[in-house]
Amino acid sequence: MARIEQAAVLPRLLGRLAGQTAQVLNLSRAAQDLKISERTADNYLRLLEAVFLVRRLPAWGTTLTSRSSSRPKIHVVDSGIAARLLRLSADKLSSRDPSAMTEFGHLLETFVIGEILKQVSWLDGISGVGHWRTRDGHEVDVVLDLDDGGVVAFEVKAAQRVGTKELGPLRKLRDAVGPAFRVGIALHLGERSYTAEDRIHVMPVDRLWSP
Repeated sequence: MARIEQAAVLPRLLGRLAGQTAQVLNLSRAAQDLKISERTADNYLRLLEAVFLVRRLPAWGTTLTSRSSSRPKIHVVDSGIAARLLRLSADKLSSRDPSAMTEFGHLLETFVIGEILKQVSWLDGISGVGHWRTRDGHEVDVVLDLDDGGVVAFEVKAAQRVGTKELGPLRKLRDAVGPAFRVGIALHLGERSYTAEDRIHVMPVDRLWSP
């Protein structure tokens, strides 16, 4: 890190990545905004990963269908830092400004995925983790590969209720994977847990750390 030639660019790059948190990484756009080469941006991104400020969540299921995306998602490890970099305050959220609510949705996804990955780090029987996204708009936020070939999927919803339409991506993945799909869980901001349909459940976010 002592060999960084443009140290002032690092915090600015982190700010740009905060604007992309929970989204498919677009490093070329960040590099263009900062007027640096994409190679330099990639080197600096690796440094930010090395000090645990950001993480890349790889694409999952790229061999499942020809329409699966192969690009990673980017997540700022600390969602509080990401909120600060985005200047997302309680006042902005209380105003229900559409752009602020979109950013809140991304931050919630980043926070939840961070909590899931913490647990994955000490659980046995998990061989891989990634996100699934198709070119026609279906997206599942986290997919876990189990050692026995099974698949567990999570979708994060920044809403009090989860409708049938919002379960579409989990349903699409279940149909694509078949019997290997063990369970899909939509995590939301409401208080109810229930089974929505075959192998798909809806649960409050706090079930990640409470009984």
